[in-house]
Amino acid sequence: MGNAVRGVIAFIPSESCQRFLVGDLKEMPLDRTLDLSSLQLRRLPVAACAFDELVKLYLSDNNLSSLPAELQSLRKLQLLALDFNCFEELPPAVCRLPQLSILYLGNNRLYHLPRELRELKELNTLWLETNCFTDFPAVVCELTNLKTLHLGYNQIRSLPEEVRHLEELRSIWLAGNMLTDFPPVFLEMHFLAVIDVDRNRIRHFPCLSHLQGLKLVIYDHNPCINAPAVGEGVRRVGRWADCSDDDLEKDVMKAATEDTAKAVEVYPEEQNNILGQRSDPQP
Repeated sequence: MGNAVRGVIAFIPSESCQRFLVGDLKEMPLDRTLDLSSLQLRRLPVAACAFDELVKLYLSDNNLSSLPAELQSLRKLQLLALDFNCFEELPPAVCRLPQLSILYLGNNRLYHLPRELRELKELNTLWLETNCFTDFPAVVCELTNLKTLHLGYNQIRSLPEEVRHLEELRSIWLAGNMLTDFPPVFLEMHFLAVIDVDRNRIRHFPCLSHLQGLKLVIYDHNPCINAPAVGEGVRRVGRWADCSDDDLEKDVMKAATEDTAKAVEVYPEEQNNILGQRSDPQP
């Protein structure tokens, strides 16, 4: 009976009903982490924004399409998980979190990002997989501290030259898009360690042996006629590559885990959130 009642209440977006779903929010969690995932929330109760010492906020797997302006009072927030929701636009309050370094926005309905996103000077990890982007979001090129970018499973056809300004970027994941050419801008980005263009429409790969920082390139499931030439010690995943199917999975999982671990050294549990398929958050 309790679950049935909760199910009915979840569809009533009033503040009192949504507060019922999250329970008592009177005391600041000792670990400065608040997990409100998988509660069928349609609104975030304003009471959740009262903890000004909060460092991590998980709102994954709800029915959220907006957030209250009060969210911006969480000035010390460093991790915000909004994946698996119903956002068509990024709530303005998110862009006013000065310490935010990790932002999960995968599996929503986003098709653009606001210019205000560039105000997130500390952002180093951004997940945008499985949204509705047809163009690479230009404002991302202004996130100069970005180290990890997941944009897989959108409808992106090309990358702008401005991507080269992301000099801190080490891993970019673009699987499941509509790229017909290997992005030329990558040929100038010697600092990239992981390039994932799996499941695109690329027919020819240029030589990548001059990219001194490259460690892994994933190019499988493309209609390519050649494998990219790479330098010594660089692993390739795809046709004519130098690893078996078993090695493929191990290499991809290892790269993604190391990638995420470096970006979230202070959040070791985030190492499980890899390959664009985040598990239910467990703070």
